[in-house]
Amino acid sequence: MGDHSIVEENGGESMNPSSSTALDIYPLSCYYFGSKDCASDTHADRLLRLRANYDAYGMRSYVAAVIVVELFKHPHLLLLQVQSSIYKLPGGRLRRGESDTDCLKRKLSSKLSAGEDGRGPEWEVGECLGMWWRPDFESLLYPYLPPNIKWPKECIKLYLVKLPPSRRFIVPKNFKILAVPLCQLHENEETYGPIVSGVPQLLSKYSFNIIEP
Repeated sequence: MGDHSIVEENGGESMNPSSSTALDIYPLSCYYFGSKDCASDTHADRLLRLRANYDAYGMRSYVAAVIVVELFKHPHLLLLQVQSSIYKLPGGRLRRGESDTDCLKRKLSSKLSAGEDGRGPEWEVGECLGMWWRPDFESLLYPYLPPNIKWPKECIKLYLVKLPPSRRFIVPKNFKILAVPLCQLHENEETYGPIVSGVPQLLSKYSFNIIEP
């Protein structure tokens, strides 16, 4: 696959709208992207915290946002790139007693907005598209809970987040925000991991209605 950045050079045909639910998406050019300072955090650090938090609180609940924009008449997924080879959906861990929706709004405001106050339009969190499970303290994930696992260590829920016609995205400097075409993600687990590469299938029930500015 070719290199990608905020602006991709890959395109494709729009989906057939028959027998599907329409989803309005806006061109990538409608949005502004900037950066802000942030402390570094590695994948190894997150796995260590997972073990410590499990001992204290039990299974970790994590929510992630599926955000789609249009570029070259093809739907693109917004991803965060970490350490040049790790791709993730924006999101984070639930606090105790916090709902999925409230957590995702809080995490999107803190990670993708100009300041901690989350200035900008309200985040519109839609339906849950899928769930992934981490059976043990490792990177292996499943889109189902294996029958022999009684105490999973993490549950990851993916939610559709609909964008307004315009928005400012301000991301930490240790991340890059990318717009990657669905056709490049599909079945490309080697590059993007199982969760991200599976998003095109989760979105297959939608037809994409491109709203021109």
